[in-house]
Amino acid sequence: MVLNKPVVGMAPTPDGLGYWLVATDGGIFSFGDAGFYGSTGSMVLNKPVVGMAPTPDGLGYWLVATDGGIFAFGDANFFGSTGAMVLNKPVVGMAPMPDGLGYWLVATDGGIFAFGSAATHFYGSLGGRAQTYPIVSIAALPTNGGYWMANANGAVTSFGSAIYWGSAPQHLNKPVVSITATKGTGRATNTSFQSGAYGYDISKWQCGHFPPNPYSIGIVEVEGYMKSPTPKTTQTINTANTCLKTEMTWGGGGLNLYDFMSFGTTTTSADINCASVSHPNACNFGYNHAIASYNKAKATGINVTVPWWLDIEPGGFNSTNHGTTPTANASEVQGAFDALRYSEGLNSVGFYFSVLKWKTLLGSYNPSGPLWVAWWTTRTPALFCTAARPFAKTHNQTLPADPIELIQYSDNVGGYDGDYAC
Repeated sequence: MVLNKPVVGMAPTPDGLGYWLVATDGGIFSFGDAGFYGSTGSMVLNKPVVGMAPTPDGLGYWLVATDGGIFAFGDANFFGSTGAMVLNKPVVGMAPMPDGLGYWLVATDGGIFAFGSAATHFYGSLGGRAQTYPIVSIAALPTNGGYWMANANGAVTSFGSAIYWGSAPQHLNKPVVSITATKGTGRATNTSFQSGAYGYDISKWQCGHFPPNPYSIGIVEVEGYMKSPTPKTTQTINTANTCLKTEMTWGGGGLNLYDFMSFGTTTTSADINCASVSHPNACNFGYNHAIASYNKAKATGINVTVPWWLDIEPGGFNSTNHGTTPTANASEVQGAFDALRYSEGLNSVGFYFSVLKWKTLLGSYNPSGPLWVAWWTTRTPALFCTAARPFAKTHNQTLPADPIELIQYSDNVGGYDGDYAC
């Protein structure tokens, strides 16, 4: 078949026995039990169509154009559009509400536009963040609880009660163009290591003394800390890992990097999003610190586009010594996350913490990234992966909903921290 315009999207029927394809001119191609309810193929459009979404009963659908113009067919109702608005960035996709009474539109900068019943179910956006890769698609939960966005490099960000299950590998042959939701196993894909792998994490304290072979996990500290002198200063002092290059070389194919977080404030950063958090100056500090750490690692000449971890410990966020609060700490961590995930374009940025310290240090902060949990006991490490969350709950510590990728199961495996991949 010779098409007038290229196909840019598709949608399944509710029973999975058919589907529609849509072209940039709004031409619709129906297959299986998918009904044809109309198209814009014969119309002159202001902007090209980029996607479509079906109604819950499959008896209609919406088309969306890059200017956010909406075209409703069959039993699909029109609830509004951005067609008459001046947008910062073009719209690239849409997701319908489960009740069929509204929809979300997403732009390449991660801006969200909610219409109909979706207007009361806004869970956040990326519209205020500078990003290395454009957003290309959105997918919603089958309930009203949240949605995911994917960028062109396959990095996924979750909002609301949508859980982060992982992202594509950092280095792709071709860009990602879409994301879709499905009923899965409830198990995350470990983006760093094969499940069951063992290894170590090291810091400047192990300078010149490397853990022995064999190991698959090699996590290296970029920035460390030394305890504040007496009398206490206002914040922990971060210090660079003077053996960073040799330790990164030791990490080899299993290299991940981590950055020790210590509380501080500063008035400016390149993160526009900091203005909208509860403690902007803490967010600015976290952003600037993470950018500086990334540049220090990059200066080694070794590949730094690997998974990174933000090390969150009482030594860096001590309320007694630093006068911090969980919300202030969370603002700083958010700034650091923004720096690595969006400004530097890393697909995997996660969080290291003790199993009984998340709520104490960060309150109800629920980010979108993998977890690396420290829990030193004598039990089999594999059991920690599933036991950590209920264990924390019994101690009034609520962990983020995101998956646990790593367990630091001991601080003395031959004198080194031992890690296990879930």
